[in-house]
Formats: sequence, structure tokens, C-alpha cells
Amino acid sequence: MQLGLIIGIVCAIGAVIFAMQNIAPVTVTLGLWSFEGSLALVLLVALGLGALIAGLISSPAMIRRQWNVAQLGRQVADLEHKLAEAMRHNETLRIQMAQARTSTVNIEPPVAVEEKPYVGLRTLIAGDSGEKPPTS
Repeated sequence: MQLGLIIGIVCAIGAVIFAMQNIAPVTVTLGLWSFEGSLALVLLVALGLGALIAGLISSPAMIRRQWNVAQLGRQVADLEHKLAEAMRHNETLRIQMAQARTSTVNIEPPVAVEEKPYVGLRTLIAGDSGEKPPTS
């Protein structure tokens, strides 16, 4: 802030010195309009109009950039909120998993299923059960 003030004062001093050294009268004519004033005044007005036109031309791009920055800021805030929510959910699941590991729930072992021998297609068609007849 102070640097901007110092630069402004230096520019103002430069403009005053410029105006004091260029006091020759000039006439500016544009179409039907005519203006007579000192050379310094005409140059400073031209400089001011140029700065104004440059500002008006660059303002849409600046406004668009500020809008994009604001939109990205909202998006970052939303993503940070979602991240915090996911981290809370993750911590809740981690606590539940730790409680499940430490609980003394007796889990019964699976019941053993008796395996039946493989019976081929030929055996099924022929009606042969694969068992030997009892001998007497």
C-alpha cells in the first residue's frame, strides 16, 4: 500500500515538472470540434484517455478471471468438505473394524459336507451304480 502511494507521488511530481516545461499552446482539431490548450495538458488528456480505453478493454477479461477464481474457490471448499466427511466416515469404519476384531463372537466352523464319489455319464446311462453286488 505504501509502495503504491510513493509511486503515485513520484508520478505526480513528474507530471507537474512535465507540465511546467511544456507550456507551448497547441490546437487540437477533430472533425468539427477544436480545442486549444498547453502541450502538457493535451498530452496528459491523451494519456488519460488511453489509460481509460485500455482499462475498459481489459476489464471483461479481468472480471471473467475473478469469476473463475471465485468458482474454483467454491469448488475447493466443496472438495475439502467432502474430504473431511470421507475421512470422518473412514475413521468410523476403522473403529467399527477394530471393535469387530476385538469382540469375542464365537464363529462356528463350517459343517463338513461328505463328498460323494464322481459318477461318470456312462455309469449313469448304463445304470451301473459302481457298487459291487454283495457276495454270499
